Amino acid sequence: MSSTPREASKPVIVLVRPQLGQNIGKAARAMLNFGLTEMRLVAPRDGWPNPDAGPPASGADVVLEKARLFETVQEAIADCSLVLASTVRRRDLVMPVIGPTEMADRIAACPERAAILFGPERSGLETEEVALANAIVTVPINPEFASLNLAQAVILLAYEWSKRSELAQPPAKELETPAPHGELEGLIRQLDEELTAKGYFHPPSRTQATKNTIRTIFTKTGWSSREVKAVRGIIRALVDPPRRRD
Repeated sequence: MSSTPREASKPVIVLVRPQLGQNIGKAARAMLNFGLTEMRLVAPRDGWPNPDAGPPASGADVVLEKARLFETVQEAIADCSLVLASTVRRRDLVMPVIGPTEMADRIAACPERAAILFGPERSGLETEEVALANAIVTVPINPEFASLNLAQAVILLAYEWSKRSELAQPPAKELETPAPHGELEGLIRQLDEELTAKGYFHPPSRTQATKNTIRTIFTKTGWSSREVKAVRGIIRALVDPPRRRD
């Protein structure tokens, strides 16, 4: 059965021989955070379904409920045209090694299903399993502490893919329109008059330079009309007699 374009754009996450149900749940949570829902499990050590996967999934039940079980990697990726193996570089294999960015680019450009393979927690993918992939994808990591757990690996690559997806983004707050130049001039003039009255501009030889600095403060920031009115109100409050608050 062919996939819809929307389905085909989402990579399948294939966990090969995962050992702990908790890690499967954490991986499911990482997937759903970034819009991925199709998990495939190859020969999980403790079988499937696994009740230990539920709590760590933290509500990502849709991923666990839809998870499909396979006996071999070949069966799990049979319908995928692009397969990427998440692992450290294998010296005995001659194949492309790419980073997360190129991985996401390749998935985005693939018109058919794509899959990302993740190996067991302790040992990672076997050489024969990596050889089934089109390329190795590896995350730049501290060589002196190359310890990345299963869920961390999934979330890093899922996040990179998500940057090319249509996930909902927090709505940007519309910025206020900058105040007309005349309103800014009114503010600057008001401030100039009050500072002059207080003898602020001293010595006289520096008066114009100081006024230019003040003008720059107010003209380069893109103040809105609301902000200009607020500052003018503050100036009046500072120089006028205190109001009686009955």
